Amino acid sequence: MTFEKEHETFIRSHLDRRTGERRGRLERGHKEAETLFCKQVWWPLRGTFNGLHPEYEVLDWRGYSYFCDFVYAAGAEKLVIEVKGFGPHVKDMDRQKYCNELNRETFLNAMGFRVISFAYDDVSQRPELCINLLRMLLSRFEASTLPVKVSLLAERETIRLACSLSRPVRVVDVSRHVGIDRRTALKTLRSLCDRGLFSPVSVPNGKYVVRYEMKPTALSAL
Repeated sequence: MTFEKEHETFIRSHLDRRTGERRGRLERGHKEAETLFCKQVWWPLRGTFNGLHPEYEVLDWRGYSYFCDFVYAAGAEKLVIEVKGFGPHVKDMDRQKYCNELNRETFLNAMGFRVISFAYDDVSQRPELCINLLRMLLSRFEASTLPVKVSLLAERETIRLACSLSRPVRVVDVSRHVGIDRRTALKTLRSLCDRGLFSPVSVPNGKYVVRYEMKPTALSAL
């Protein structure tokens, strides 16, 4: 089925289950930016709208209703996804609205939601970046439906470690983080180098490799 048909069915199914302001908010709020996110980011990545809830109502720290652009529910995890245009969310925002937005995001995180925001410009002009970032995030709490080799899991955790350290990693870093012996850690790093995702860093005389530096392309492997 085409995106247009699936998207229409997706929105209609939520409208049919809602009444009052919840229905009105979906009719008014799910417009061009939200539809574009569905078409250029969510649909290419997931191919289904299962678990995705548009214009999802939550309460903020004051007890006021707030409608998130989307909430994705995956088991016990709930992910708030916002698409933010530069104008309404930055250029035209006063100080109080800015404070309220930051406080709301902190409150939602405290309530167990994961809150992420995509710039409208990225959704419209660089959707592949949004897809890659969202894929990386979802992989943290969604189990794969396919068998995954232990070696592949070690490589992914090594990439995440390199991101968190913001420096070239050592064999001992990988060994401690992943919980594997030094020989397996070294094998993991060499495999990442063979795949062109990491590069070895040698001592000045070039005789020994002491660290391994992640390349930007490694993020696509997550």
